Amino acid sequence: MLNEGIEDIIVKYLAKSASDKEIIELTEWLKNEANLLVFEDFIRTNYVSNHHMLDFDTEFEKKKVLDVIQDGEKKRARLKRMNHFFKYAALVLVLLGLVYVYNSRSDTPTIIENGQTFSVPKNDVPPGHDKAVLTLDNGEEVVLEKEKEVKINGASQNGEKLVYDRHWSQETEASLFNYLTIPKGGQFFVQLSDGTKVWLNSDSKLKYPVKFMEGQTREVELLYGEAYFEVAKSSEGGGTNFTVKTGIQLIDVLGTQFNIKAYNGESDIVTTLVEGRIAIESGTTKEALAPLEQSIIDRDRPGAVSIRKVEKVFDEIAWKHGYFSFKRKSMEDIMTILARWYDVDYEFKDSDKKKKTFTGVLDRESTISQILINIQKTNEIRFEINERKVIIE
Repeated sequence: MLNEGIEDIIVKYLAKSASDKEIIELTEWLKNEANLLVFEDFIRTNYVSNHHMLDFDTEFEKKKVLDVIQDGEKKRARLKRMNHFFKYAALVLVLLGLVYVYNSRSDTPTIIENGQTFSVPKNDVPPGHDKAVLTLDNGEEVVLEKEKEVKINGASQNGEKLVYDRHWSQETEASLFNYLTIPKGGQFFVQLSDGTKVWLNSDSKLKYPVKFMEGQTREVELLYGEAYFEVAKSSEGGGTNFTVKTGIQLIDVLGTQFNIKAYNGESDIVTTLVEGRIAIESGTTKEALAPLEQSIIDRDRPGAVSIRKVEKVFDEIAWKHGYFSFKRKSMEDIMTILARWYDVDYEFKDSDKKKKTFTGVLDRESTISQILINIQKTNEIRFEINERKVIIE
């Protein structure tokens, strides 16, 4: 039976908010085989309910709690904690009930579940991480990455986020524009000069002014990719509206949170409103979105805007919180998403496997083989990794 102290630590670990000291305490406790069984039983009993807590439905309080739990600093610290976790002992990792162990002879990780053993390829591909290329107004390119100090006029950065100074004064009256490009295998956070926060997913590019001009509409452009916007209220931006241009679409914003997905090679531009209100313009059409509504625009049909209700907003913004959320997704669509985050190529040896579907919530900080093994358990697929190419059989 769990004592209250250990149970609190387990809950914190599942929420990614346990301290290094608590992780070590849990590790030592798990060395006892009897405790390991208690732990596994606790997970089986509670994981399903924890999983559904991520679905959000219409309860925005859950989203607020998740935002705190998965604050950027805690997320980065988690990688460090996980290193400690495996350093001290072979442990149970809570990810759809999987147990990870290491072969003492080969140091090759394997996964055991229900008596089945899955070997993790030695050439496994790690997850993406915070990285970006900042293009300054003069065309100079600055690589932003961890532990690389770069001085930027009007902004500060630490390789994991870029924050513009709202009090920085430009010498010119004209707007100076920067571009932030996120490569495959990357993600990045930028806070604009008005306080607007933008999370950028892999393979994305944002254009924005270094400082918004007083009295003028605050304009940014998502050139391609996916971004989550938390727009500062107009009162904080000099009393002006905020607009986001994406291809054939223009969004008029009045202090709100929303997600835009507009990847190159994909026909649809998909915008999901989380809270607040926005107006979508395309061609001669203008439509207002209410919270939990989503607009879809076909690039080949400007002005044709379709709107639908979103059942679970978490499915649309899971990437921002560090998860993949697949709901009856085809393997072809899944591999497109994984290829961006892990920066890999992929090939289907059997074209029928493209149509196989999978439903589940998986951790984006897992290696690609851990993700594929989870899918493999519920699907008739096999895979191999050849350098940075995934072959689905």
